[in-house]
Amino acid sequence: MIVDDEEGPRQSLRIVFKELYDVVMADSGPAALALARSRRVDAAVLDIRMSGMSGTELLAQLKQLDPRIEVVMLTAYETVETARQAIRFGACDYLTKPFEISGIRDAVENAIQRRQLADAMVEGTRRLQELQEALRDQQLKGELARSQNEIYASVMHDIGSPLTAVSVLLEMVNADLAATRGGGQSPSVRDQLQRVGQQVSRCLEISRRYLNYARDRGTGTDSVRINQALADTRELLRSHPHARRHRLEVGLMPADLAIHMNGTDLVQSLMNLAINAFQASPDPLVVSVSANYHPQPLPAALMTDTPRTRFLVREVFLNQPPLVAIHVQDTGPGISERHLDKIFDSYFTTKPTGEGTGLGLAIVRRLVGNAKGAIRVETVSGVGTTFSLYLPVREV
Repeated sequence: MIVDDEEGPRQSLRIVFKELYDVVMADSGPAALALARSRRVDAAVLDIRMSGMSGTELLAQLKQLDPRIEVVMLTAYETVETARQAIRFGACDYLTKPFEISGIRDAVENAIQRRQLADAMVEGTRRLQELQEALRDQQLKGELARSQNEIYASVMHDIGSPLTAVSVLLEMVNADLAATRGGGQSPSVRDQLQRVGQQVSRCLEISRRYLNYARDRGTGTDSVRINQALADTRELLRSHPHARRHRLEVGLMPADLAIHMNGTDLVQSLMNLAINAFQASPDPLVVSVSANYHPQPLPAALMTDTPRTRFLVREVFLNQPPLVAIHVQDTGPGISERHLDKIFDSYFTTKPTGEGTGLGLAIVRRLVGNAKGAIRVETVSGVGTTFSLYLPVREV
């Protein structure tokens, strides 16, 4: 929307923007407000000095009408006070006449991007609220009666990680929005916004898996391609707050094999293992995720417990090749031998109160067991720990 009480400047700006945007014009503050009430306005270019209602007064009323309208102010009579007042009322940019065409185009493009980001955050918040309401309704209806306490705790744990990432990403977007005031642009904004959408979608996917747990489990039809799961894990962990001070390395397989496991189950298992590794030390460490192919059954020696190793879920593991082994390895302090037998127990944790639920590894054990896979953990004090998931390959 272009607002100026002089015909010449209005038409000049219309010509500048008519090929880029849907342009509407108003010759006064009241006319502009009427337009904003009757239709959506993403960005407005306002002349400060207008007869009747000034551009600054119009700015304040537009923000009351819709705080997400981004406003660029124009004036031929720049003073420190007018600039300060415009910024205080929420203008995203302030240009003086005469202006360069490239300058006004950049300012409006920046304003449109800010509006798109604001809309995306509102939509993300709405979807998250719907998810939380669905989880509350599901709990009240008692549709997760079987092992309800454990399953509901698992839901909360699984959703916690991506929701945390969503929160952090939104903070980053807010910081970028603040940084763009005055016309600057950050190349990371669009990438961050895309990741917000991906994180919200992941939350919804995880919730649906648990809300339909009794109906869908045991169909025997679940499968996932390893490289897709590894790529999803890398994307989710890239913005996770616990990964900030550490280095994550994810390697894809030369051949993209499929395994008999629900895709979300596999991604969540790998995320839990990686996040557990990130939390193992306050010092920077390397967490690597890789996979390799096993055309033969696992040897008995690999399945034998030692003081430094444990082999779990052996009761359901068929050890029928071909198999894929997925390794999550860290360079952390290792696991104490006295804790090695307990780390997969529900609610067991060595973390301080409030920093861990003790559910992450227990969930991994259950999900891998559902897929008829097995887990091997090997740890060396002061060197690091490797968790290996052995899963059956789906024949194509």
